[in-house]
Amino acid sequence: MKKTIIILLCGIVLGGVLFAQNRSSRRNAVQQQEAAQAQRSTGPQMSFETSVHDFGTVREEAGRISTHFEFTNTGTAPVIILRIGTGCPGCTFASYTREPILPGQNSKITIEYATTGRPGAFNRPVTVHTNVPDTVFTLFIRGTVAPRQQ
Repeated sequence: MKKTIIILLCGIVLGGVLFAQNRSSRRNAVQQQEAAQAQRSTGPQMSFETSVHDFGTVREEAGRISTHFEFTNTGTAPVIILRIGTGCPGCTFASYTREPILPGQNSKITIEYATTGRPGAFNRPVTVHTNVPDTVFTLFIRGTVAPRQQ
């Protein structure tokens, strides 16, 4: 009878230890998920007002046409634009601030398109590389260049 009681008590103690470890590991998993979520919501973040600008139809004689893409730093750390790729050197140009954009501040990226010698439709991607983790922003300019009247 003593053996049975001792075995039963050992089983209860062992079950309690295992149950406590299981609750602890679940709590750790929840804490890790919360930490990952907090990390995603902190740091540099950008939000563009729009990612596409349509120039419509423009005349080839216009030379260079331009637009601004405005954005806000919605994160908790400064945003730094590292580089901008236009994919068409000689026809698409980008200008932007080299200074960090502080949380809550707005800024803009100016994109120009050279119409001379490029009649017809265009749809150009512009890639924005920043210090926002795991994110490359893609903006688009499009429109149609009406050829010169001869």
